[in-house]
Amino acid sequence: MNDDLAALQARIDRTNELLTRMLAEVAKTPSTHAIFVDAGYLYAATGRLAAGTEDRRAFDLDAEGLIEALIDKARQIFADSRLLRVYWYDGARRRIHTAEQQAIAELPDVKVRLGNLNANNQQKGVDSLIRTDLESLARHRAISDAALLGGDEDLVSAVEAAQGYGARVHLWGIEAPEGRNQAEPLLWEVDSQRTLDLEFFKPYVSRRTAPAYEAGATRPTRENVRFVGAQIAAKWLSARGRESLVELLPGHPYLPGSVDQDLLVEAEGMLQYSLRGQADLRRALRDGFWEHLQTQY
Repeated sequence: MNDDLAALQARIDRTNELLTRMLAEVAKTPSTHAIFVDAGYLYAATGRLAAGTEDRRAFDLDAEGLIEALIDKARQIFADSRLLRVYWYDGARRRIHTAEQQAIAELPDVKVRLGNLNANNQQKGVDSLIRTDLESLARHRAISDAALLGGDEDLVSAVEAAQGYGARVHLWGIEAPEGRNQAEPLLWEVDSQRTLDLEFFKPYVSRRTAPAYEAGATRPTRENVRFVGAQIAAKWLSARGRESLVELLPGHPYLPGSVDQDLLVEAEGMLQYSLRGQADLRRALRDGFWEHLQTQY
């Protein structure tokens, strides 16, 4: 009997030793955090705050610089934690990335996830992507803290899912010129809240200005504008290559916002005439652009 008790005690001591070692290793393992950015919320709220408009075409956002600033902010808040990565959620027609989204995806420690973008430029499916990633990372203990930059009430379920697996979710918001730009149920659900102000975003946002042209300039014909569109398409294809063309074609007759804006600005420079508010000429410009691309496919 004494031998049995001694053997049992030895096993208990061995188990306690193993548990002590395991806890010591866990204590040495740094916490991990990730940053989740709802780009739709970011562009709308930042544009309204720093440029006075939610229209993405009216301002430029230095996404690389802003992402670095967000990473640095998280480093200050989660001082004893390491960054897993930044998740960037945005919408794109048929989930075909724009040149801007491609550039963001190529940044280190950044993962771009694309939902769909409907005809009214509304994001679809982004909230479910955020929930899937938050829940999966929390379930697998890949993160202990999540910084979520967003404001939609639909994100409440994503927060609840992550918290259910023990992760803490910290909501980051963007200063609103008036009122709130985040849903109250989301504010209630998170573990902490933080608002980033105008001074934080100002270095990364610049409003686009329409070039000034002489008053009374002769209005170009639709054929002239169509020809300019074809010229710009030839330059675009030469610079981007056929891979970009293959990605662009399924979106016909729509152009990604960044491509459409670049097309407009370059055409106005070549024509020395403003096409703002000239719906028929804008259509002719896009038609010329598309017609050239389709002949090259």
